[in-house]
Amino acid sequence: MIIPIILLIIGLGILILGGESLVRGASSMARKLGVKPLVVGLTVVAFGTSMPELVVNIFSAIGGNTDIAIGNIIGSNIANILLILGISAIIFPLTVQKGTTWKEIPLALLAAVLIFIMGNDLFFDGVSNNALTRTDGLALIAFFIIFLYYTFGIAKVEGDISEGKDEQKKYTWPVSIGFTLAGVLLLFIGGKILVDNAVILAKLAGMSEALIGLTIVAIGTSLPELITSVIAALKKESDIAVGNVIGSNIFNIFWILGFTATLSPLPFIPQMGFDVIINIIATLLLFFFMFVSGKHKLDRAEGVFFVLAYISYVSFLIYRG
Repeated sequence: MIIPIILLIIGLGILILGGESLVRGASSMARKLGVKPLVVGLTVVAFGTSMPELVVNIFSAIGGNTDIAIGNIIGSNIANILLILGISAIIFPLTVQKGTTWKEIPLALLAAVLIFIMGNDLFFDGVSNNALTRTDGLALIAFFIIFLYYTFGIAKVEGDISEGKDEQKKYTWPVSIGFTLAGVLLLFIGGKILVDNAVILAKLAGMSEALIGLTIVAIGTSLPELITSVIAALKKESDIAVGNVIGSNIFNIFWILGFTATLSPLPFIPQMGFDVIINIIATLLLFFFMFVSGKHKLDRAEGVFFVLAYISYVSFLIYRG
């Protein structure tokens, strides 16, 4: 028990260093290119912080631990919105551009709705079992390609977004790229160390695979997003904080779950349908809070609500077993 706990702490430390490095490098590149930080958050940062989910899902699919694979993605998406954006908003109210509210968040909602439809074959198609098939996986990857095309389209259409308040340092190209790559590598290593040892501890406690995936593994693989978004919030980089989370949620479903399903069809247990609905509700709440405020802002009170909602959800999961 002692060695896994020590390794958990070491993994967390590596994650913190990786998050700091990634935000520094990505912010610097955005300013040097005159690209919106949101675009960087939706692509470079989101890809980097989604690496632990990708690694866990590949190993889970190969090892036949499909409940962990699906639970990891759905649980991570819920944690990303309720826990990570909640904590980030408490640290510094998150204000984002209108396009994020009307385009990126609904795209994340579409991803969650698609998983609900694809995973409930018994209800929608009347077949004998529920599963994310290889065909479903290929369809999700197709959506991912469309998302990338749209995101890079933003970079071409939008101009310089510095708006006269360049609080982040600009580094040279080699240093900026070095910070970004080092951040991705550290997040990958830290996430792998943390998740492996969290699973060991969870199994010693007698938890089911689905519960491990939705809680321990999901929170563990979401720590890069948490660290990155918290650091971005402390630096008042709201677009990177929010873009990182929304981009990661889109990456998680369209790319990671799509890729995993092409490796091995993923049986979809009935209980997972409830968790996908929670993912949908969380995304709708984020859109609602951003829309009704009129300022496209997630304030501290809403951040507290999100965190409390996440605590309630995890408490229910533990009760459900």
